[in-house]
Amino acid sequence: MFDIDRWQEIFSSIRSNVLRTVLSGFTVALGLFIFIVLFGIGNGLNNSFAQAFTRDAANLIMVFTGRTSEAYAGLQSNRTITLDNKDFDDIEKNAKGRTEYASPRYTANWMVKYGRESGTYQIQGVNPDEKFLENRNMMEGRYITPMDIDRKAYVTSIGRMVQRDLIKDGSPIGKMIQINGTMFRVVGVFSDAGGDWDERHVVVPLSTLQQMKKGSDSLSTIMLSYDQKMSPDQAIKYGDEIEKKIKDRHSISPNDKQAVIVRNNAKNNQESFMFMFVISAVVGFIGLGTLLAGIIGISNIMVYIVKERTKEIGIRKAIGAKPAGIVALILQESIVITVISGLIGVGVGVLTLKLIGDSLEDYFITDPSVGWGLISTAFFCLIFAGAIAGFIPAYRASKIKPIEALRAE
Repeated sequence: MFDIDRWQEIFSSIRSNVLRTVLSGFTVALGLFIFIVLFGIGNGLNNSFAQAFTRDAANLIMVFTGRTSEAYAGLQSNRTITLDNKDFDDIEKNAKGRTEYASPRYTANWMVKYGRESGTYQIQGVNPDEKFLENRNMMEGRYITPMDIDRKAYVTSIGRMVQRDLIKDGSPIGKMIQINGTMFRVVGVFSDAGGDWDERHVVVPLSTLQQMKKGSDSLSTIMLSYDQKMSPDQAIKYGDEIEKKIKDRHSISPNDKQAVIVRNNAKNNQESFMFMFVISAVVGFIGLGTLLAGIIGISNIMVYIVKERTKEIGIRKAIGAKPAGIVALILQESIVITVISGLIGVGVGVLTLKLIGDSLEDYFITDPSVGWGLISTAFFCLIFAGAIAGFIPAYRASKIKPIEALRAE
């Protein structure tokens, strides 16, 4: 392997047969290049789907209401259905360990003032669990606590954009802001994975906001996250149970699709998983096809190379070269060409993905990349294939008698 004369002979052969070397190396480099780019784009699609569920908890179930679309149980259609605290209590009561976090929410769009600055923001009355359901991170201070709920405290945690708009100087913690004419103390500032829109929310205790709404017990939304140990089918069934209970309590037809709307991420996750599986399968099939094409290409070229060197092999054998030495020479040359070409293919493929970057986000492709483990596996598979591609014809040629090899055209 470290015979200097053999290495000189290999590079001399490569230099004297540039076209042949380029053709054999091109198939390897192209195969790896296409493989890396395809898998990178496939991973970019998967990344986009994964990020689509980071805005809120991936195992989120949200319950909304609207108007009834049909008459039921002696009640007319077009009734407005409104959730209330009893709906949330019933869900909590029947959770039976199937729920991680749960929070009701009541919303209002009110004027918020601080000094001379003011703006209209969405005010959200929530419970402490809402922080986890919305994937909110505290930048300063704290979120709403159970004690705030019990005391109906006039405290608020504001989004990062609200702080930027209203409280421009110094820490906002402890400062008083006016919400719809009522003074609240700022106890925290949060960021949200949902971006600027979700960071323009003002969060207060649900009990406080309902009290401000003349003691109303109405809710806008009920949010909960199901236990992640549940299978998608179990989570979907759980969401259907919640929908049925709310419909039964409010005398809504089981077939009414407008009165109660349950958005269950388990359904989205199931559909997205199937979609990502199909994409991965298609990309994998095409990627493996390109590698196979590279293997076939270098195999064909190596057969041609050995056939072209048949007379040379006959001369080597005539002057005393051993079959094992002839096989080793051709095998080593094949591996050298495969390794160099493979490195070029890997380098160009990885560089292409780097250059693409996030420029394809409009096409739902985010951070296209391929792990080095997969690249290494493909690379060594091609090296192994290149070794076999060189070994088989070389072994056959080494068995030819010298006189037959010298007569070959």
